[in-house]
Amino acid sequence: MSKTLVAYFSASGTTARAAKNLAEAAGADLYEIKPAVPYTSADLNWQNKNSRSSVEMKDKSSRPALADTNANIGAYDTILLGFPIWWYTAPTIINTFLESYDFSGKKIILFATSGGSGIGGCVDALKDSVFQSAEIKAGRMLNGRLSQDELKRWVETL
Repeated sequence: MSKTLVAYFSASGTTARAAKNLAEAAGADLYEIKPAVPYTSADLNWQNKNSRSSVEMKDKSSRPALADTNANIGAYDTILLGFPIWWYTAPTIINTFLESYDFSGKKIILFATSGGSGIGGCVDALKDSVFQSAEIKAGRMLNGRLSQDELKRWVETL
């Protein structure tokens, strides 16, 4: 029997809500990816070129530290990995997460939230962070409120 984990990073709560709904619909476990230093509102100000998020996203080698590395990745076959889209891609803390675990033989499906950007380029931006033989592919945007039935139907196609 396949076991699924919904792992997510959320800076403002939007992705957290989507992840919780998805985990419920999929009958999956839930794991929050937390930064060692939480993001403040000032850190997330994309209009300030010197804000923490702007500086991190400008430097593609940036790897914000995780608060923990306690996710039991080995117990899962499928990881639904969620995040907000920042600067048209995944925040670099997602690279940190992917580089912190062994995903050999796992299927990683991305989901994201965004005010306007798509998920299309995220696989290419993240695939080098999955050093092991994992399958990583784009899933879908989970903006708005999808019903549990809609989420279940999507999960069944994975």
